[in-house]
Amino acid sequence: MLSTSDIARGVNGALKFLQRDPGAPHYFENSIEACVASFKVMALAAPVYGLYLLLYYARVDTMADLPEILLVETLHFVVDWLLFPVLFYEIARRRRWLGNYPRYIAALNWINLPVMVLAVIALGVSMLAPRPIGELVGAATQFLFYYWFVMATRLSLGTGWLLSFLLLIVNWMPSLLLSLIVDRLLGVVALPGV
Repeated sequence: MLSTSDIARGVNGALKFLQRDPGAPHYFENSIEACVASFKVMALAAPVYGLYLLLYYARVDTMADLPEILLVETLHFVVDWLLFPVLFYEIARRRRWLGNYPRYIAALNWINLPVMVLAVIALGVSMLAPRPIGELVGAATQFLFYYWFVMATRLSLGTGWLLSFLLLIVNWMPSLLLSLIVDRLLGVVALPGV
């Protein structure tokens, strides 16, 4: 399991990307072992994701029962977490970025933990605030997540803005499609007035 110092270092490194700190990637060891170990962050993020789902499903109606929701959302969490590292491996191989692959994926894994915490806070605020403020908080939070990904890409891979945005699209589009499929599968419908 991850130690307290591992967690502190990983989260601190993740936050350094928001500050555009050129040393941020060096918080993450560039080895396959460290990359694989960074997937343990999924275990830390899972309860936060569970809280997010409680808030999310309080705002929607669904035709699925609880066991079906738990099964589908667990698969959604795992597949969504692993999707970009798998897709990016082929991109990294073709672009000759495999030397930076372990550090980059480890950084993205660690970024997911504070991102999940912020997503829960933003969803909670949007539930309590008047609709225009809630929508503004949601949009601002989404922009922050995109910026975070782009900065991690630029600093970890040394890419320019355009290529970083293209990788953001490669990350975001399959994830969005997966979320739409999950909502469709579970028969999710927004509640009126929410």
